[in-house]
Order: sequence, then C-alpha cells, then structure tokens
Amino acid sequence: MGNPKAFLEIHRQEAGYRPIHDRIHDFGEVEQTLNTRERKLQASRCMDCGVPFCHWACPLGNKAPEWNDALYKGDYELAYRLLNSTNPFPEFTGRICPALCEKACVLNRFNHEPTTNREDECAITEMAFQEGFITPHTDIVRNGKKVAVIGAGPAGLAAANDLNLMGYTVTVFEKNEAAGGLLRYGIPNFKLNKTVIDRRIALLEQEGIEFKYGEAVEVNDAFAKEFDAVVISTGTPTARDLKAPGRELKGVHFALEMLSQQNRVLSGMEFSKDERVTAKGKDVLVIGGGDTGSDCIGTAHRQGCKSVTQIEIMPKPVEGPEDPQNPWPNWPRTLKTTSSHEEGCTRRWNINTLEFLGKDGKLTGVKVQEIDWKPNPEGGRPIMVEKGEPEIIKAELVLLAMGFLKPEHPQYAENVFVCGDAANGASLVVRAMASGKQTAAKVAAYLQR
Repeated sequence: MGNPKAFLEIHRQEAGYRPIHDRIHDFGEVEQTLNTRERKLQASRCMDCGVPFCHWACPLGNKAPEWNDALYKGDYELAYRLLNSTNPFPEFTGRICPALCEKACVLNRFNHEPTTNREDECAITEMAFQEGFITPHTDIVRNGKKVAVIGAGPAGLAAANDLNLMGYTVTVFEKNEAAGGLLRYGIPNFKLNKTVIDRRIALLEQEGIEFKYGEAVEVNDAFAKEFDAVVISTGTPTARDLKAPGRELKGVHFALEMLSQQNRVLSGMEFSKDERVTAKGKDVLVIGGGDTGSDCIGTAHRQGCKSVTQIEIMPKPVEGPEDPQNPWPNWPRTLKTTSSHEEGCTRRWNINTLEFLGKDGKLTGVKVQEIDWKPNPEGGRPIMVEKGEPEIIKAELVLLAMGFLKPEHPQYAENVFVCGDAANGASLVVRAMASGKQTAAKVAAYLQR
C-alpha cells in the first residue's frame, strides 16, 4: 500500500457517464474515463485492510489490493499481470461487472465510498493493450489431447483460454455468427462495444484456439468420442415467458429479440420491416426489473421511443446504500438506478400483468393490477393479493425481461462437462467466467488421471 492515508484524504471519484442529451442519440459506450492522475489517486485509496473482503466477494478471487497498489505506483504492466492472474478477460468485467468486490470493500462499510475496483481494472487493461503489454502466448507446448468447447460465451471462452494455455488443442463451436454469447448478443453496445470482444477473440485465435461459427452441435456419445473432453457452455437459451391472454399479439417480444437484433444491426446485418423489432415512435412497456430490462430501456431510447415504462411484480427494493436483510460484506439488494433509467423511465413495483390488449392483431395496451405481498401463514413464498382496480398501460411494444429458465441436461458421457449458466442457471458474467475456469481445471484433472 503506497499511501496509507489516501482513504482518509481522497474521496471516491467515479468517471461518470456522457451527458444524456448526447448519449441517447448513439450506441457508443456511455461511461467516461478518468485521466491517468485521477485514476492513480483512486487506486491509492485501496487500504491495507488486513482481511481483503473484496477478494472474498469476487467469484474470480481478484487480488484488488495488489493490482491497485501497482496501478497507484504507475506500473501498469505489473498491475495487468496481477489482474490477469485471476481474471482472463478484465476488459469485459471492467465494463459490465456489478462489482461485488466494491460492496464488500472495507471502505464501503466505513463510509460507503469503496475503492473503484471495476473502473480501475478497466483502466489497467486498456493501458496494457495500448502499451503492448498484452501479447499472444507463443510458447505453448501441446500435449496431443483435443477438447471441444460448445458455446463461446464468457464461460466457454474462459474454459477455452485456460485449457489452451495448459497445452490442449481447443476447438470452440458457436451456433451464432460470432463469439461472445450474451456479451455480444445480449449486452448493448452502449455498455460494451463489440470491438472489445473482437480484440480478445483475435488474441485467442493467435494463441491457437480454433473457432467454428454457425455450428449448433448436438453433444451425443458419437461427438464426445471425437474429443478427449467436451465442455458445454451454452448458457440459458430459454427466456421465461408470460402466458397471459393476448400473448400472441404483434408487438409482444422477448427482450433478447430486440437486444440481439439491435446489436446485429449495428454490426451491419439487415432485417426486413416485418422482422424489425423497434421502439421508434412507440410507447414501450418493459416487464421485468432487472439488468436486461434496463438494457431494453436504454435501447428503446436510442431507437426513438415515445415513452418507456418498466414494471416489476416484486416489491420496490430498499433505497440507500445498506440492506438490513443482507448486511456488509454481502451484496445489498437495494434499489439500482442505471444509466438507462437516468435517461427517462417510469418505474413501478408490485404490478402484475393480467392481459395483453390489441386491435387487428396488434398490441395497443396491457391490463395490469397493483398487488401486495402478504406473509404466508404456512410459511414459504408470500401470498399475492390484489390491491385496487385493474388499469391499462398504453403500449405498442412490450418487452419480456423476466429472466431465463435453468437448462436441463441428459446424462452425458464421462468426458463431458457443463459450466457457466448452462450448469447453474442465469447469473453474472464474472460467475460464468469463474465457472469456466473451474471447469477447465476439472477437465485437466480428468485427462491427467
């Protein structure tokens, strides 16, 4: 720790976002960056806290105190080496991770001004690329064994990266036209520019990983026999649906239908007028209060919507920095206001969807009901009770952002491993990457028996 008094003398400073009037007209990344001096000052705030709860909270076990110290001292190369020793793709998490480490930071408990770990790791990685500290590994010794990775999302990429560096010949099969999974087809460009993914994929290819796109693989016994091991990292492809009357009306879509299509449009793909899912000139209703719903709000604004309303069936989270139900160092389930929410959105909680309304087959509105949650006298899930009269929310576009169903898998051959969301259900990118690394270690242990 270079400056033992920095956490007392320097306040937390976030880079912030581009002005709303500017950013809603394009899909460029909304987050700004601090200059080098300010970034070093933020890194200096990482204190010698004795027990680094940031390390405990991070699924990857990132050693934030060590690389923050190197960043403060201006040694970006060392900082990246320390960061990359646990995190294979810090340029991803540095942009989109909710930063579990920051909520567990001792400074968050002390004065609710935790170290800016997420922004720091992004700054470290971008400087490392800029200065040429990140180069392909050219000294990998192959061991003659082949591994297939099915799915090129964060879990699959993390597993493929580790296995490749161990000397296995890795082939990644991806059903889509490019790698990244939800990094590419779910997260909007205004949060993660896709050139960031392309840059990393190019590096992995230079290190010997083969990517085969447009190939939906069925993992049966015959396929498993072609490789020494197979890793399934296909994510959670099935979105949770809402079987309310009128679901078939034109204008009701899953969130990823719009998000993935918009990202493809930005990459140069064209869609017909009938295929296009757009919020232009429409009143939009987003059903679901999580990050995917937030991404829909930001995308709707950039497409030129008339208005956006977001509803959530669960109660409004507690406001403020502390959650009495999940005290520090656990993750606080508090009200989250994203950059997309700041761009304009009506947010409502305790709202149940009753029916989709339409005319001539097209959506015109949604009948909803305000509800309350009462304790269940028998224990278990609270009981939903109606409150007041049903109402109609005007909408020409509804986006269902209610999460994803955990996949079910058949019994696979002994040499087949499942990781990431495909194994555990929908979760964070950082958890998917951690699962990919853990699975790579399991594959290596299996093949070395």
